[in-house]
Amino acid sequence: MTVRRTSAALVIAIALGIALWFFWPRRAPLAPGAVLAPSAATPSASAAPAARPAIGDERPIEGESRIADALNAPGGDIRADLRILNEVFETWQTNFPATGNPVGENAEITAALTGDNVHRFAFIPRGHRAVNARGELTDRWGTPFRFHQISGQQMEIRSAGPDRRFLTDDDAFWPPR
Repeated sequence: MTVRRTSAALVIAIALGIALWFFWPRRAPLAPGAVLAPSAATPSASAAPAARPAIGDERPIEGESRIADALNAPGGDIRADLRILNEVFETWQTNFPATGNPVGENAEITAALTGDNVHRFAFIPRGHRAVNARGELTDRWGTPFRFHQISGQQMEIRSAGPDRRFLTDDDAFWPPR
């Protein structure tokens, strides 16, 4: 009789463990070097709430990275901006190794990078100066970047440059040519 009770208790414990594993809320894994924004890690009474609704989804964003803080910053340059975006894509790949780079047009890629992803993690904050009103990542002159997925692990990034026209001599690329 005690063997039956022990077996039943073991089966119940295993079932409970499996249920907890499936239904326990998970936080997004942080990439090496990524840091949660202070409002996301330690909310204060004066700070705005860290959780904001995502595009097309009512689940809150779990955290934000500081990796893109210097993107389009005054005093920076387009080469630094392209390196930062490349680092954002590398961090994305660390967190989504099976899927490779985000895909789609600029607005779709930007949505994924600003938290509309399975982990609900914003690699670039939604209100960032590099995101325009249409939800596109833009270069420092306000022109949306062009993204071309070379492979699952490499993204070509193109800026139109100061003349704001693509396919001219002042365009900037990542990887550099």
